[in-house]
Amino acid sequence: MMTEEETIAKTERKEQKMIQQELKQPLSPGWVILILGVALLGCVLFSVATGALSISFSEIVGIVSYKVGLTDIPIEEQQKEIVFWVIRLPRVCLGILVGAGLGVAGAALQGLFRNPIADSTLIGVTSGASLFAVIVIMLNIKFFGIINEIAGAYTLSFAAFIGAAVTTALVYQLSKITGEGGVATMLLCGIAINAFVGALTGLMTYMATDEQLRTITFWTLGSLGGANWTTVLSVLPFVGCSILFMPYLAKSLNLLVLGESQAAHLGVNMVKLKRGVIILATMAVGSSVAVAGTIGFVGLVVPHIIRSIFGPDNRYLLVGSAFGGAIVLTLADTISRTIVAPGELPIGILTALLGTPFFLYLLWNQKRNRV
Repeated sequence: MMTEEETIAKTERKEQKMIQQELKQPLSPGWVILILGVALLGCVLFSVATGALSISFSEIVGIVSYKVGLTDIPIEEQQKEIVFWVIRLPRVCLGILVGAGLGVAGAALQGLFRNPIADSTLIGVTSGASLFAVIVIMLNIKFFGIINEIAGAYTLSFAAFIGAAVTTALVYQLSKITGEGGVATMLLCGIAINAFVGALTGLMTYMATDEQLRTITFWTLGSLGGANWTTVLSVLPFVGCSILFMPYLAKSLNLLVLGESQAAHLGVNMVKLKRGVIILATMAVGSSVAVAGTIGFVGLVVPHIIRSIFGPDNRYLLVGSAFGGAIVLTLADTISRTIVAPGELPIGILTALLGTPFFLYLLWNQKRNRV
């Protein structure tokens, strides 16, 4: 007869073996990173070369080589060098950071909520950022003299990030007050707070003037048009921390597939896991929304694409979603600024138009595979 401790240990081994079999990777992690890294590099080269002023690959090599000192011969057309360093490369870098942040946050939240349609809207990041941005637009920057002196032209971005953080913290605290702080309670609190914050945003929009309404509309549609090196450097620490530390939570997210009680039984600290995912996701999405506005479907669709190609193991899904988000947003931004040239289509419109049918196709394909 086995003792109770031996029975529990045997059960744990079976559960861990079952998870390992379910999360078996078709490719090694090195191949996952290599494939996505090469794809991202190709997208970057395509994006910086494409536009009203075309830059060839040889010219890109010449521009970079001259800048880093590998050659002392500048290219003949100085205008292309200015466009490359001042306009396109900062915009591409910002697209990479924003896309990576949205992708890794979406994958982590889907793992935390064990819900394939979860994204940052469930914890109030997007709605909170939108509310605070609308408040700043409504009250006008000139009424924020102190903040304007500190943040300058980035007052709107600063307010949006604060709004994302405050709303997410409110959802997290309410989930602990109104219940046991479980994932289901947090989800319900997030839905309630999103509805309330959305109502306040709608009220502000209703009271806005025509000029304010135009500004609000364009901000909520999303754009990378204001990209510069200062914006890139302001987003880098937040998205960088999220991409760097989120994979450390992958093992716990894998165990969470069995449920909260089973994951806790296997040694997962649920409080630390929830707090870590929410803080890192808020940092990534909040900073991204603050500088680029509301960009939908990237954090929702990209994890599905990576999961269908490389498998559901969060150790690779989180990193793959960061690469995938960067690839998708870089390509989407390239299309948005060239498809209606010399104008620019808001990137949020493009991601929604392309993301919706693709997401429906993924759901249909998953259902077909289960039959």
